[in-house]
Amino acid sequence: MIKNIKWLLLVSLTFVACNNDDDNAAPAEVPVVPGTAVFTKYVALGDSFAAGYSDGALFKKGQEGAYTTILSQQFAAAGGGAFTIPFMSDNIGGLLLGGNVIAGPRLYFNGSAPVALTDKPTTEVGVHLTGTFNNLSVPGAKSYHLVTPGYGNVAGVATGTANPYFARFSSSPSTTVLADAVVQTPTFFSLWIGGNDVLGYASSGGIGKDQKGNLNPATYGGNDITDPTVFANVYNTLVTGLTANGAKGVVANLPYINTLPYFVTVPYNPLTSSLLGNGNATVGVATIKALNAQLYGPLKQALTAFGAGDRINLLSETAANPLLIKDETLTNLSAQLTAAFTPTLGAQTAAFYGQVFGQARQTKQTSDGTFKDYVVLPTRTVIGTAPTAANSGLGIAPPAPLDKFGITFPLQDKDVLIQSEITEIKVATDAYNATIEAVAKAKGLAFVDTRPIMAQLSNGGISFGNYTLSATYVTGGAFSLDGIHPSARGYGLIANIFIDAINTQFQSTLRRVDLGVYPIQYPKTIN
Repeated sequence: MIKNIKWLLLVSLTFVACNNDDDNAAPAEVPVVPGTAVFTKYVALGDSFAAGYSDGALFKKGQEGAYTTILSQQFAAAGGGAFTIPFMSDNIGGLLLGGNVIAGPRLYFNGSAPVALTDKPTTEVGVHLTGTFNNLSVPGAKSYHLVTPGYGNVAGVATGTANPYFARFSSSPSTTVLADAVVQTPTFFSLWIGGNDVLGYASSGGIGKDQKGNLNPATYGGNDITDPTVFANVYNTLVTGLTANGAKGVVANLPYINTLPYFVTVPYNPLTSSLLGNGNATVGVATIKALNAQLYGPLKQALTAFGAGDRINLLSETAANPLLIKDETLTNLSAQLTAAFTPTLGAQTAAFYGQVFGQARQTKQTSDGTFKDYVVLPTRTVIGTAPTAANSGLGIAPPAPLDKFGITFPLQDKDVLIQSEITEIKVATDAYNATIEAVAKAKGLAFVDTRPIMAQLSNGGISFGNYTLSATYVTGGAFSLDGIHPSARGYGLIANIFIDAINTQFQSTLRRVDLGVYPIQYPKTIN
């Protein structure tokens, strides 16, 4: 009897304990506090990422979903104030200058491919916005542009000395982006800049220069890589100015370009028998046999005789084949090829073949991935098309059979990033990142390392709830249809990693956002 009473007492106590656990199962919500940061006056500096650029354009809905906008919304719960944005006039995107379109509208997915809206933009650069703006991020800006007087002068837009986006809202024609930020006496700032210092060069297929040793940005071309010393000087100037009155902030480094869909979506070897046969593999195999006999075979034989046989290999009938490209770093064998082909083709035709294939080779990738050519995203619509006088590099439209880009005629410099160009970009990126991290440590700023998260997006993706976010073009959800800028959900992810860095550095308890509420694509019509 006593034993049964003890058992009943144990059950009763267990029941009470379980009830107590149930009552306390939901942990007390951690209050949102700023920690040692002060979010009262937040200003954001940066380029297109910080502005909310997406799908190849800047538009109102994209600006509303920028990571900077999301941060301001989370700051509000910790004492943050208003965050004003220089909104575009519509959700079309694009710009007008004197009524003429100078930047096209955004892309949308029509069910089979990304296409541009046919609507005409309504945002006129010459219609100046008045007021003070917290988001001072400028699409297209490089690091040194943020300290360049006149970068917001509408009179300089047509000549390329000013930026049309900044010209819409600069406080004066002679001001700088940094000056318009500092005059607001911010208590907190975000700075993510430097992507465009290499991206213009990268996205153009390496058309431009590595300006290492050139410390005068006034002499740079639009696609040139910024010298790391220039970047370091400018970056220190930016952060020194922003922290002069005790403001705290968050900065971010730069991801590698091979984590962006723009550079890795088109494979280096897309030439299958099916593609070459326009969907008919049998026709494709016959095409490959003819190409090997009439073009690739004779080229391989001649180049081998000159010690350059590794430039061209015969096409496979069963495996995917590489593209034919021009590599300006190769020794030009035009004269040698002309001499080799003259007996069979005649002097004039042989000279033409020599000119076309003197620096030609096939795209490559090593088995360990240490060497790879990147075929840029726009090239996907170029492969197999006929070269014209404007884009052949010869000043004429080559006749058949040399009338198919990437197959019988080499793709040009703008179509492919070759390994030497990729190395230049990586060296500059590494140098910029070293500066960013060093300055962040010296100034006690929150530091966002974008590289691991970008690498994760490119290798399996990031799972949350029932979703997986990846860098796969169109369907992955992290990037917009231009292959470089994030989608709305991608910007939400960026906001979260910025929040994590801020919380860690300043002991704040800002809340992350739910990525599921952000779309992965904008529809054709945005209400």
